[in-house]
Amino acid sequence: MKRLGILISGRGSNFLAIADAIASGKLDAEIAIVISNRAAAPGIAAARERGLHALVLPSPGVEREVHCREMIGELEKARVDLICLAGYLRILSTEFIRRFPLRIVNIHPSLLPSFPGLEVQQQALDHGVKFSGCTVHFVDEGLDSGPIIQQAVVPVLDGDTAETLAARILKEEHRIYSEGIALILSGNWRIEGRRVLGA
Repeated sequence: MKRLGILISGRGSNFLAIADAIASGKLDAEIAIVISNRAAAPGIAAARERGLHALVLPSPGVEREVHCREMIGELEKARVDLICLAGYLRILSTEFIRRFPLRIVNIHPSLLPSFPGLEVQQQALDHGVKFSGCTVHFVDEGLDSGPIIQQAVVPVLDGDTAETLAARILKEEHRIYSEGIALILSGNWRIEGRRVLGA
């Protein structure tokens, strides 16, 4: 069975959606390790409640390269096949990304390449877009720029705030992240340009 390493910084709602997909049989994988860079992250407590191997490697005041080397060590020790960023709010080092080529995936709350980075829903509202959504993508050395695995579209309503739009997008994140992970774990995919296609 394929082994997942999950990186979180906060509540871990996408991590919990992945865990639920595994528990329900929708995703054929196991969570080998959950790592948080914040001790107070609610997601780490949730991981421990589920009996998962959960580890805190604090990043405040630690150089990025040092912190990422610590994570590399733990992920390799856990023999992970795929690393899933689930609200992990720190940029990974070049060394980390190169150590796991095409083995790191992320979920981003916009239709990339539109609105990379932070405060994504506010960016969408400020630009007046009629549709937003979310994207599962491989992580490369750019900012939210890796090949796109899966996307879901969410309409932007006239009365939306950043919070209401984020809540609707989050529901789609929970749905498509496990679908994208399942595709990658299946091995039945290829990359054409920046698109990940089913084989």
